[in-house]
Amino acid sequence: MPATIGKRLTVALFAASIFFSAFLLFQVQPIISKYVLPWFGGSPGVWTTCMLFFQVTLFAGYSYAHALHRWLSIKGQITLHCVFLVLAIFTLPITPSIEWKPVGDESPTWLILALLACKVGVPYFLLSSTGPLLQSWLGSTQACDRPYRLYSLSNVGSMLALLSFPFIIEPSFSSSQQSVFWSWAFAGFAFLCGVSGTVLYFSVGRLTSTAEGSGSDDAGTRSQCTLGWDRYASWFALPALASVLLLATTNQLCVDTGSIPFLWIAPLAVYLLSFILTFDSERWYNRRLFIMAAAVALMSIYCLKMVNLKIPLMAEIALYLAGLFSCCMVCHGEVVALKPDSSRMTSFYLTLSAGGAFGGIFVGLIAPTIFRGYFEWQLGLLACILLFVDLYLGYSSFWQKLVQPRTKAIGVALVLIVAMVALSVWETLGSQQLAVKRNFYGVLSVRRQVDQRSGLQLRNLVHGRIVHGSQIEEASRRLEPTAYYSASSGVGKLFVSHQPDSQRKIGIVGLGAGTLAAYGTVHDQLRFYEINPDVIELAKEHFSFLRETPAKVEYVLGDARLMLEREKPQNYDILVLDAFSGDAIPVHLLTDEAMQVYDSHLKNDGVLALHISNLYFDLRPIARGLAESNNYFSKIVVRPDEPLKAALCSTWVLMSKSSTALQAIECESASSERFVKPVLWTDDRNNLFEAMQ
Repeated sequence: MPATIGKRLTVALFAASIFFSAFLLFQVQPIISKYVLPWFGGSPGVWTTCMLFFQVTLFAGYSYAHALHRWLSIKGQITLHCVFLVLAIFTLPITPSIEWKPVGDESPTWLILALLACKVGVPYFLLSSTGPLLQSWLGSTQACDRPYRLYSLSNVGSMLALLSFPFIIEPSFSSSQQSVFWSWAFAGFAFLCGVSGTVLYFSVGRLTSTAEGSGSDDAGTRSQCTLGWDRYASWFALPALASVLLLATTNQLCVDTGSIPFLWIAPLAVYLLSFILTFDSERWYNRRLFIMAAAVALMSIYCLKMVNLKIPLMAEIALYLAGLFSCCMVCHGEVVALKPDSSRMTSFYLTLSAGGAFGGIFVGLIAPTIFRGYFEWQLGLLACILLFVDLYLGYSSFWQKLVQPRTKAIGVALVLIVAMVALSVWETLGSQQLAVKRNFYGVLSVRRQVDQRSGLQLRNLVHGRIVHGSQIEEASRRLEPTAYYSASSGVGKLFVSHQPDSQRKIGIVGLGAGTLAAYGTVHDQLRFYEINPDVIELAKEHFSFLRETPAKVEYVLGDARLMLEREKPQNYDILVLDAFSGDAIPVHLLTDEAMQVYDSHLKNDGVLALHISNLYFDLRPIARGLAESNNYFSKIVVRPDEPLKAALCSTWVLMSKSSTALQAIECESASSERFVKPVLWTDDRNNLFEAMQ
């Protein structure tokens, strides 16, 4: 075979392997994350923790590629890597068993990390090493003179994997099918990679090796002198900033909408697009243009948050993504401008991945420990501003002479540290904020404020932008139900009309401030299911509903569905489902399988009450689907704000197998309810796009 044809075949095989590995690398992220999401309450923290694992494992894969490149010959690298690929096949499939489901008292973060390490750790590790490893193999021969462009190709594969998931994979296949198909695809990749390595193994003697360190790539006339610490620092810091912005932006989007694959994938796709463009060609990156675009988008978002102005969901998402894309283009564009020749390629990628991993560690582990609020986004903004200022001033030779790299790094670090301290102090000294707690499930705060409509002094439990319960501080009205639970709300009417003088056993999924305890009588037994221990602590300490109710109160810590699945039938007269986190949708609590669990715990004439008030999603079709699928009668109760009672607009759906249990409760007009087309969600097939308003 002629040498040129052999080179083309080698490059084609390597390009296919790199593309396929990147596709699988990013396809598995939403697959496994969505699979375990219901086990941990549907919290946005699930995706953040998964991203932490993926970024750290990516760094481990790049470290492995760098070590092979440094210590072994090409033939040795190929042999060892192929052996590991064969061994990885024996770890498949990636489907987690039910033994991994939490019991209720574990640390969710560490349990998720352990689960991912055992189920996808080895395949993901090898996939993550494929790009830099195969590029370094090609860069060490004359088979390819521009190996850096293959990094752009790998990001195209990653992008296609992400975009195909919400629009093709998720609607077409169940979660269990997705994990099985991915496992088979990995076996196919291992075979393709093995063939690529074998072809190169037997071609090494015919392909002229380049001199160590001479590197022929698109860097062209780039300096070959010894790299200084400031170059490595830039390779680390810029990707770290982009990673922090990626995860912080994803958190901001998910907390007040829903922890769904689309809101995970959209920011990650934007992040990858910046990699694709900047590594493909330097002509895509215009420093001034992207700095201006980032400044406009991010300041617009920040101003909207400061004034708490609501805008359409898609417009808000678009603003966040525009700001993220512009910042990532700046970070990655500057990194590309500093990339070395191909002989240092694995060192370059290793440092980049270390920065990305640090960003994941900061958002996933450090920030929840040192902050009581979601301040990593604000810190990311500040770091971007410092970067933009430095880049603009960098046009001046005077600035470059005046401020040395070491001084610049120390100055940036000091500014960020001062900002972190200032944010913590500002939060602590907030005059109207009585308490703040942050954990895996988000940030909770107790705030005192005067209601502008009624003039009442209220104490609110707040998650994100959503009030989860209010109590009037006036002693004579302290036990008056407020917010979404007033006497005229759906759940209020249910409690008042459903045998209030008899012994009732009531289950409540989601504690909030404990407002529903105000309806308890001396005959009642209230059993609250709450996944977040901080909610229980704040409700007991800062609100009096639970202390002053005459009813007997019990608490079950853990995800309500998992706890109900493990309990014997409770024979509830009323089961209330009010488990929203911010305005996020707990999809796993609204599936047909979940409904069957609820049915097993209700009496024959028991009532299930679903709270479906939401800013962005209309959940009435899903509620109707659950009712019809399980032969329940249903009523939708909508009540507007009642300022004098500190009551908020609420929408409740009441369901029962007994029509008489709902007869005394007013509902929406039959004509409006009739136009609600039922949609049935299952554990394997559910899509929040179906409920978007």
